[in-house]
Amino acid sequence: MAVRLPRPHRFDVYLAVTGLLGGLALWAIGLGMRAAEEPIVLWAGRWPLLLPLAVMAGCELLRRAAPRTALLTGTAAIILDTLTQGSLATVLMFTDLMYAAVLYGPPESARRIPRITGLLTVVGTVVPFAMWRVPEALLIGVVIGLVSYGPAATGLIVRNHRDAAEAARLRAEQTALLAELDRGQAVAAERARMARELHDMVANHLSAIAIHSTAALSLDDPGTSRQALGVIRENSVAGLAEMRRLIGILRDSSGDTEPTAAPTLDGLGALVEGARVNGLDVTLDAAPVQVPAPVELAAYRIVQESLTNALKHACPGRVAVTLARLDGSLTVAVTSPFGDRDSPRAPGSGAGLVGMRERAALLGGTFEAGPEDSPDGKVWAVRAALPVTEGDPP
Repeated sequence: MAVRLPRPHRFDVYLAVTGLLGGLALWAIGLGMRAAEEPIVLWAGRWPLLLPLAVMAGCELLRRAAPRTALLTGTAAIILDTLTQGSLATVLMFTDLMYAAVLYGPPESARRIPRITGLLTVVGTVVPFAMWRVPEALLIGVVIGLVSYGPAATGLIVRNHRDAAEAARLRAEQTALLAELDRGQAVAAERARMARELHDMVANHLSAIAIHSTAALSLDDPGTSRQALGVIRENSVAGLAEMRRLIGILRDSSGDTEPTAAPTLDGLGALVEGARVNGLDVTLDAAPVQVPAPVELAAYRIVQESLTNALKHACPGRVAVTLARLDGSLTVAVTSPFGDRDSPRAPGSGAGLVGMRERAALLGGTFEAGPEDSPDGKVWAVRAALPVTEGDPP
């Protein structure tokens, strides 16, 4: 199977061509780095230095696509170049390979190459000076440092800055993503709160209108129809007032998260009286208690929605509303007769139970709703326990 070589980057092609042409120009004018009579030069003459020059230019093509392979091959080429009269272009291209191997290579290469070249620089400085005891011997270490350690250290510095910039970019993207998630959650929470408020404010009045209008249409009695129309008008006016109040809250730009005149437990009497006007037989057992405003609002809305459900679905009979403070919680219980109903029903969507459960969960409380057996027969019971001290939901 044929091995597919990585495709070189366009900039690497430019570097390779430039280095090769520059080396050929130096070769053409006969400019070398060493004299032919120096002891290190084993292959004197102009032609031998073309081989390491060509190999080094080929390695430049792989400086980014395969940096480690390019550096290893380039190291062999620079060693071969030292045995000839040498070319400045070959040395310069090798320094670029060293720089690219640290910058584009794997992380372990970026850590090891500066250490290895630094060690070679120290050895190349100390050993020749210890052998020959002349100051000129120190220049060997200087040359090794300039050719190997200098480019490697530069590549490491650039790579560290690049990695830091990439990490900062990723952190910025993560921050933006988290901000978008927070915004989405805030929008969803606000929409859920608006839905609960709208349902709790208006559903009770609309349910009464639906039931009484159905009764007026099904009974051919002027007195009953007139009474039903009176109830319908009262609930229409009250529902319209609630709707206007909610619209005013939505248009308010002051930043308040709750209505400025939110219902309180003191309004339960008027709420129960309104349910009686709508035809329910309701009893209220609620001792005066002092609870935080969110708990007070949640309890009021749970009682309001429970009475709305009783108006829509309960059988004829007594509806009992009980509120008491017990073991650090405000307990709310609403029971209504459960079974078949002969009178008109209003359609239900289940949103009321969902809203009551959400209100209790937001305060870290509990909520239950379902049929139960009682001494007076089967009843539908709504029970909620709301902690009087605000805390995180469980």
